[in-house]
Amino acid sequence: MRILAAMSGGVDSAVAAARLVDAGHDVTGVHLALSKNPESYRSGARGCCSLEDSHDARRAADVLGIPFYVWDFAERFAAEVVEDFLAEYAAGRTPNPCLRCNEKIKFAAVLERGLALGFDALATGHYALTHRVGEEVQLHRAAEPRKDQSYVLGVLDQQQLRHSVFPLGTDGSKADVRAEAATRGLLVAKKPDSHDICFIPTGDTSGFLHDRLGRRAGDILDARGEVVGAHAGAHQFTVGQRHGLNLSVPAADGRPRYVLAVSPATNSVTVGPKEALAVRVIEGIRPTWTQGMVAGPWRGLAQWRAHSEPMAATIETAGDTVRVTLDAPAHGIAPGQAVVHYDGERVVGSATIARTYR
Repeated sequence: MRILAAMSGGVDSAVAAARLVDAGHDVTGVHLALSKNPESYRSGARGCCSLEDSHDARRAADVLGIPFYVWDFAERFAAEVVEDFLAEYAAGRTPNPCLRCNEKIKFAAVLERGLALGFDALATGHYALTHRVGEEVQLHRAAEPRKDQSYVLGVLDQQQLRHSVFPLGTDGSKADVRAEAATRGLLVAKKPDSHDICFIPTGDTSGFLHDRLGRRAGDILDARGEVVGAHAGAHQFTVGQRHGLNLSVPAADGRPRYVLAVSPATNSVTVGPKEALAVRVIEGIRPTWTQGMVAGPWRGLAQWRAHSEPMAATIETAGDTVRVTLDAPAHGIAPGQAVVHYDGERVVGSATIARTYR
């Protein structure tokens, strides 16, 4: 197969490309330039998409002896990921930019261009598994639960999965991948993993939001509507947040308080005890399905953060709305996050959380 290997400049994508070369595929490496000023998208081990990363990806491609290109997706990334991130926070929601990047950039724009150029598939260093069952391709969790990244791939549809390859899904540990990279002579073997949000190089999300959305003083309220603190912008808070509240009135019972709701209309934040965060019902919109819509109701698992523990639930679809009823209460589920549905280890689909109910 002719495979386009997305090479971020990290160890995972380099080893993924190397395995495809070993398997006899015709591999071409591509690095995505996502910023007009790529040096601004990295600080130490934070983020990705930097000039340093593009050089590391090119050196890895040279070691593997494969063609290598840099594709400029900066404008589309800014519009589809960064601006979406800002708009969601401004609306009081909590987005996942990595998931949005997979949905709008890597497995949409990049895959589309790759197919148009005659490639058969796009390969990435994500830890996930695919299984072909008849004419369909199923997406499953990775063999190692601690490395599983199927959650951020829950936005992929059947057409995209048919042209996606994840060579690292069977691996047991990151140490094994690094050891393999070292054996192959890849200099990224000891490179630190990237973390945080790639377009926020300092890791200071609150500061980034203040710079882009401005500061607007408002009140922090308790569940009775009484003022217990002040803030410089409701957009810097997310449901379930505990730290950084700067409360002037301590709780009468001395227990910590958590963000229960964010209201952009009144520029206010409501806080309360942890038990007030408990929800049983999640309503999702804009669903995507890996193998076609499942109406239900059906029994499955629901996961709403990349590394949260999935919970048993009853899932039902009505038009463009998905209703997820959890078997037990869960905490810290925020509008704007994605809820991904599983049938055992298999990803069924995902939806954007619009609201929750107790």
